Amino acid sequence: TPAKIRIVTMLFAAGAALAFPIGLFAARLVSQGRRWEVAFAAAFVCLAAATIGLTGGLFALQYRSYYAEWHAPAFTRSWVLQFVFTTLIALYQFVVLGIRLYFPVGFLALFAAGVWFARQQR
Repeated sequence: TPAKIRIVTMLFAAGAALAFPIGLFAARLVSQGRRWEVAFAAAFVCLAAATIGLTGGLFALQYRSYYAEWHAPAFTRSWVLQFVFTTLIALYQFVVLGIRLYFPVGFLALFAAGVWFARQQR
């Protein structure tokens, strides 16, 4: 439905927006004083990792909030196990089903950001 598409789009946009400064900072640390090829590769890898990590984290938070209704009382041993495994399952599902939603537009944006970063460094 259009409402669900909007929610998924907002989740992915929020993950990318939160990841951009973190990925940019990491890329600057890795590529400091190196050639443009290294700067491009650093930006590509760091931005991709940050985007996938933060979007997956947001997905896991939403996933966990849905299943929290059936979990044990907070901060018990059973709750900790449920929390950990629910989060791990959510991250697995995101990797298997969610990353493909970044293609092809997200991949092109990642490539453009890498080129922009490499040119900016020189």
